Amino acid sequence: MGFDSIWHWLILLAIVLVVFGTKKIRNLGPDLGAAIRDFKKGLSGDDEAKQKEEEAARKAAEQLRADPPAAGSTQSQRDSSETK
Repeated sequence: MGFDSIWHWLILLAIVLVVFGTKKIRNLGPDLGAAIRDFKKGLSGDDEAKQKEEEAARKAAEQLRADPPAAGSTQSQRDSSETK
């Protein structure tokens, strides 16, 4: 009584085609693929966001190390104005 016969599968396929139509069935594959892709992106999105934040912090720290004269020049200007 199960779905052992080819006729059962053909009848089921005909019912699915009538209910959903060929256009919806045709769009099912790309829609399902996009949903899976977005799901995977959502799962790995947290890791990517953390990596971007760490990279931005590292770049900011390197930039501070490369440009300390801006803060030091203000102090030296104050020192020179106090001695005058």
